[in-house]
Amino acid sequence: MYQVRVEAEFAAAHFLSHYHGKCERLHGHNYRVRLWAQGEKLDAGGMLIDFSLLKGVLREVCGTLDHQNLNEFTVFSGDPSAERIAKYIFDETVSLLAARGGRAELLWAVEVYETPTSMARYERD
Repeated sequence: MYQVRVEAEFAAAHFLSHYHGKCERLHGHNYRVRLWAQGEKLDAGGMLIDFSLLKGVLREVCGTLDHQNLNEFTVFSGDPSAERIAKYIFDETVSLLAARGGRAELLWAVEVYETPTSMARYERD
């Protein structure tokens, strides 16, 4: 099995409505996002998937979140947790990659780091 990974970053604010503690107040993070693709077969050029294509779609999706208040996105239901952000980025990246003719079925996981030591991961079933 082959795996490849690309990364992107964005900065955003959020608060967690159903959390009791300091994270219920508006605060921000410099998020690091890692997108993983996985597959068994390489293309004729010996690649699983083009890094440039993956980086481009991931950066585009992260760009929609950059310098935003994530609570204003209805998809997060008032609680933009790292877990929900990872699922959102995964879904949006799959959609954008498919629209560009990329092999979206190879996308496997997204990791969202709120800090260097705290991360949530969403994986395809």
